[in-house]
Amino acid sequence: MAKLTKRQKAATEKIEEGKLYAPIDAFNLMKEIASAKFDETVEGHFRLGIDTRQADQQLRGTVSLPNGSGKTVRVAVFAEGAAADAAREAGADIVGSDDLVADIQAGNLDFDAAVATPDQMGKVGRLGRVLGPRGLMPNPKLGTVTPDVAKAIKELKGGRVEYRADRYGICHVVLGKTSFTAEQLAENYGVIYDEILRVKPAAAKGRYVKSVTVVSTMGSAIKVDPAVQRAYTQPAE
Repeated sequence: MAKLTKRQKAATEKIEEGKLYAPIDAFNLMKEIASAKFDETVEGHFRLGIDTRQADQQLRGTVSLPNGSGKTVRVAVFAEGAAADAAREAGADIVGSDDLVADIQAGNLDFDAAVATPDQMGKVGRLGRVLGPRGLMPNPKLGTVTPDVAKAIKELKGGRVEYRADRYGICHVVLGKTSFTAEQLAENYGVIYDEILRVKPAAAKGRYVKSVTVVSTMGSAIKVDPAVQRAYTQPAE
């Protein structure tokens, strides 16, 4: 384990051991102790009572953050004709068909998300081994295989993020940046929490949300009280 710097140690000591923080308090504390010289990414980690080895307990989807993710998203679009024109007008960074497939096969992957019209999936399917492991494969369940490419592009660039539970039942999701206000982070957190509750697998038994932590890129994890997931603002005195 890497040794903590003096600044990191001092920051960690401000987090009360065993305490479950309300969302707004957790984000205020996170911003207070953030010490990196860059705008850190903030993530939420939701440990859920699900067994993702079971087909009926998978958890994956997307959600649009009301305050955005703080990340500049480069979008590649597989489309031709009018759909390609619509993609360019909507702000796609890369648009193509056979030429785009060839570029990716050559190792050019300068994008963060990919969208495809349904008629392009026969071509895109050949890229499964390249795009799949990187989480870049267009998927109809995630809204990235669609005839309405303009809508998908705007959502991806406007703050739509993906959530997915790993094999341990932990759902990792981006909440924003440390430059956001605590209120903005708490509002994003609340929307994501509501979404996780909405998509609870029917087969999940017992306690669903077991624990929640939030953390910034260079920061220490802060435990959040799951019982106050919708407390976006400071409680009244």
